[in-house]
Parts: sequence; structure tokens; C-alpha cells
Amino acid sequence: MSETDSRPGRTVECAIDRFEGPSTQHVYDEVVTEEPLEIRVIAGGATQSLAVTMRTPGNDFELAAGFLLSEGIVRKRGDIAGISYCIDPRIDAEQRYNIVNVELTSSELPDAARFERHFTMNSSCGICGRANLEALRDAGISPLEDGVRLPRRMLFDIPDKMRAAQRVFAATGGLHAAALFTADGAMSSVREDIGRHNALDKLCGAALLEGRFPLHQHGLFVSGRASFEILQKAAVARIPIVCAVSAPSSLAVDLARHFNITLVGFVRGERANVYSCGERITA
Repeated sequence: MSETDSRPGRTVECAIDRFEGPSTQHVYDEVVTEEPLEIRVIAGGATQSLAVTMRTPGNDFELAAGFLLSEGIVRKRGDIAGISYCIDPRIDAEQRYNIVNVELTSSELPDAARFERHFTMNSSCGICGRANLEALRDAGISPLEDGVRLPRRMLFDIPDKMRAAQRVFAATGGLHAAALFTADGAMSSVREDIGRHNALDKLCGAALLEGRFPLHQHGLFVSGRASFEILQKAAVARIPIVCAVSAPSSLAVDLARHFNITLVGFVRGERANVYSCGERITA
């Protein structure tokens, strides 16, 4: 299930006028690539389109696997038989790398009616609101265990470690990132994308495909704010600590408290706000 090197790049070069005081320079700048990705599933000889999201090309198979995982379509590595780009000759060659087919081991396709909200996956605050708490419980998602502890000093060091690993952000300044870290504050893996939900799906998809799932011994750090959907994905992936550079939403706080997830916001310098389950952050 390797991705081809001929897929679209993560950045493109753009001619710009750069103002510096009264002077103007005609230069080139790197900007983040943004293209659609359609996620299709195949089972029992049938194909179904589940969602389209705007993303930064790269780690597309991880993104597809992580999305299916977070939405309960797959639960384990064995549920996926294969992942590939579209090879339909009726589709323009450059668009084939914007369509990912995930072949399931199931004999039938998932019920599309269960996933109506997926077709608007660009929402950053959760479409179904509090009803999704019930949906997560109905899907068998339980509160997380209390075993992991993170020293406060380690918490304050994580933003700099993640920034150092953001290669595309360093070139463009235009990407979100999500990072997994261990209880000693070490970076486990980092993924970048124009959408922070996509960056998290890439992280979870990589863990699933590499046999490192669930992630109950890890914490999560995200750039930007902590939305409902970030916490939803963390609950499914069994991540007990979620930290963000910016603020959480009210629904994110509700979900964190309900599922026993430590939620930390405004992690900047040596300051942070803890919104739930602060006992996991030790002095």
C-alpha cells in the first residue's frame, strides 16, 4: 500500500510582490497545496463514495484510514484489505491522486445513512453537537483509563518540539499540525495538513496501518484550537491527554469531561489552562 512519488506536492511556488517599507520586490514564495481528496470504500464488489475533504497532499492513505477509523467504519488493521489511488481510465490522470479507494475485508458496504454528516467534514466544531456524545456511547466508546501522567515541565516543552518537526510549516507558515507524544514528552510522530482534523486522521491512520493502535499511552498536541471533532477522534483513538495551542470549544470540554480526557488549552510558553481531568498533569 505504498503511495506513488508522482502525486501532487505539498507546496507550490507562487510569484508575489513583497512590500518592505517603501520598496517592492518581485519574488517567489512557497504556498501550501490545497486539493480535494475523495475517500471511497470498496466491499463485496461494490464501491461507495463516503466523503470529500480539502487537504494537503501527502500521507493520503493514512488520512483515509484514520478517517474510517474515527468514524467507526473500521475498528482494526484487519478490517482493511488494501488502499490505493484511483486507476479508473475515465478519470483525468492528475485527478487520480485525489481519489483514494479503501478496500474493506467486509462482504458488504457500510450503511451510508449512518454517515450523512461525513459529507460536510470541513466543519470545525462538530455538526451534530451534543447528540454525538450519545452516538459515541452507542458505538461502544467508553471513558478512558487514568494511568498516564505527564509532568508539567514536559507539557511546556511540547510546542517547541512540534514546531521543530513541522518542515512544511517552516517553508510556508500555512499548515496545521498534530503530534503524538509519550509520557516523557518525546515526540512519537507528527503530521501536517491544511486542516487540523486531517492532520489528526493522518496520525491515527499511520498508527492503525503500522500496528500501533490504540494510542492509550500517548498524548496529542494540536496547533490551533481544540474542537469537538478533535476530541471525538481522540476518544475513538483512546488518547487520554489532548493539548492545544489555542482555546477549546464548549462541546469539546463537554466531551472531554464525559470521556475522562485531559483537555489543556492555550499551551504557550509556561502557561496553560486545564479544562478537564487535570490530575494527569503532575507538578
